[in-house]
Amino acid sequence: MSEAPFMPKATAVWLVENTTLTFKQIAEFCNLHELEVKGIADGDVAKGIKAYNPILAGQLSREEIEKCSKDKTKKLSLLKKIEEVEIKERKKPKYTPLSKRQDRPDAILWLCKNASELTDGQISKLVGSTKGTVSLIRKRSYWNFSNLKPRDPVILALCTQEAFQKSLDKAKRRIEREKKAKLREEKKAQAASL
Repeated sequence: MSEAPFMPKATAVWLVENTTLTFKQIAEFCNLHELEVKGIADGDVAKGIKAYNPILAGQLSREEIEKCSKDKTKKLSLLKKIEEVEIKERKKPKYTPLSKRQDRPDAILWLCKNASELTDGQISKLVGSTKGTVSLIRKRSYWNFSNLKPRDPVILALCTQEAFQKSLDKAKRRIEREKKAKLREEKKAQAASL
């Protein structure tokens, strides 16, 4: 048994749909039986399995597929072993203890007052809240607005000074771009009216 690609059946589905390789070549590469690959092609096997592109996964090269498509006796060879294929883990949302939960709206209020150039999305990302909450606080229609005290999110340990500074710099660059775009539009409007 040779080394199989990551998700062999899904890879076989992709190879059947997107190449002119023989069933035998696909079966040998994916460590499947030739009849199983024929079943995939007929639609009897692997129903509902989403095709997995071995080229994007770095397990096969387009050149390798082309060579094997021309020479039906040639076998496909795996570029990357399964252990080397990176599977990105999703970032888990941070848990905030009950005692700290009131800190978020306070931090949002502080950011709205002291860094008004930040977008609702940037603020929500910094403090781990939702855009809706940020929007309500900015409009002063948050349910508990009268009890909020503006407090620095860095001091409250909701974000780092570095993350805050990066967001601020990004917001300033966005504002500069918007100003330049507005000036260009005004110049175009003046030129059109002449």
